[in-house]
Amino acid sequence: MTKYALTVTCPSTRGIVAAIAAFLSEQGCNITDSSQFDDFETGNFFMRVSVISETGTTLDALTVRFAETAKAFGMDYEFHDEAVKMKVVIMVSRFGHCLNDLLYRVRIGALPIDIAAVISNHMDYQKVVVNHDIPFHCIRVTRDNKPAAEARIMEVVEETGAELIVLARYMQILSDRMCRTMSGRIINIHHSFLPSFKGANPYKQAFERGVKLIGATSHYVTADLDEGPIIEQDTVRVTHAQSPEDYVSLGRDVEAQVLARAIHAHIHRRVFLNGNKTVVFPASPGSYASERMG
Repeated sequence: MTKYALTVTCPSTRGIVAAIAAFLSEQGCNITDSSQFDDFETGNFFMRVSVISETGTTLDALTVRFAETAKAFGMDYEFHDEAVKMKVVIMVSRFGHCLNDLLYRVRIGALPIDIAAVISNHMDYQKVVVNHDIPFHCIRVTRDNKPAAEARIMEVVEETGAELIVLARYMQILSDRMCRTMSGRIINIHHSFLPSFKGANPYKQAFERGVKLIGATSHYVTADLDEGPIIEQDTVRVTHAQSPEDYVSLGRDVEAQVLARAIHAHIHRRVFLNGNKTVVFPASPGSYASERMG
């Protein structure tokens, strides 16, 4: 039996859930997990449904047959085969904690993605990436060659068929054009001190101000730099007794965890853009299970 996920966005009105459930039942699909949200401020409705096709109904058939129901409610919708891993390009500079964490999660099956390539503006992580049998591309970026470098990055994305770019501490600002082209398909991670502590050594700045919470934010990238729609956040407590180096170490841990959770939500189609915000549904049962330990 094949598992599919259905995502729906439309204006909120009566009868949406009933219509979706009736359609899926008619197509021989059993609903195993369902989440929905009505945003009364915007009038938008969001829904994600996991189903098992018990009678062999195909993805293409469901997509075509659902069109009539979707038209009646003005729905934007997609069906996805949950067994198909999303192709992802990871971009990194010289901080490797997020990259190494993602490589490990992928290796044990805790993060079911297909890393199609890793791109960096430095050579630091070439060996570790190649040792994972993943193509590595060093695309150096300078003030003079930035448009050409970005064009090469987009070539890699297009050639690999990647659906998502992950900025795993990639320390270059992307152009407005690239952000628009990949809207809703670039995820970034950074510390949550912004806008208080900008620039170099934010953890040292936080230490000097006696900050008691260290956090991380993962969001979609827009032309507004670090102000895109937030997907995931978390914090860890610190005390007066800890050093700036402790802050950095704890910050790296929370950054890696938050980024992984944001990617997990995106690849399982649990994130819906809602203006400047997101709707993020809970994970389906079993979606965090690893294929193996260690």
